[in-house]
Amino acid sequence: MSFNEKYKNTHQRRFQKTLDFLQSSVSPPQKILDLGTSNPFTEVMKNAGYEVDNTPLNLDLDIDVSVVETGEYDVVTAFEIFEHLVAPFNVLRAIKAKYLVASVPLKLWFANAYWNESDPWDRHYHEFEPRQLDMVLEKAGWSILKSEKWTSPVNRLGFRPLLRKVTPRYYIVFCERK
Repeated sequence: MSFNEKYKNTHQRRFQKTLDFLQSSVSPPQKILDLGTSNPFTEVMKNAGYEVDNTPLNLDLDIDVSVVETGEYDVVTAFEIFEHLVAPFNVLRAIKAKYLVASVPLKLWFANAYWNESDPWDRHYHEFEPRQLDMVLEKAGWSILKSEKWTSPVNRLGFRPLLRKVTPRYYIVFCERK
């Protein structure tokens, strides 16, 4: 069984939760800058009527934040991006769009931070708790208008799969620039 087949339902559920939250926060058509390279969720947003651009391949947002400083976008989205940045505060402070929709995987006491030894782009430098992300957003000049958490259950047996059914795994926020 391939990775995509194994995790298809998990991704579909997360994509649907994310899209529902986005649509309840920002009505299409809006011009969105989605932080990160084009991915399957980019197509989901486009199919929902949003005009979406992504950041260039291999752009290091810890070093170069110019892409978010243009002010040509209505909304910036960042779905599971900030945990990959050494300093997410810098990009959050530099965003010129009026609105931000962002999600992060939550820190779980029963799982270690994700760290891919062979790929320096595929690592989590942060494992957030909701209050940590809230504090960084507030300090960077954002007001949180609404937020939501959800679980990420898997269809397997065991103690950790049981915990995944009851412990929130993702945190998403809709923010407005102060």
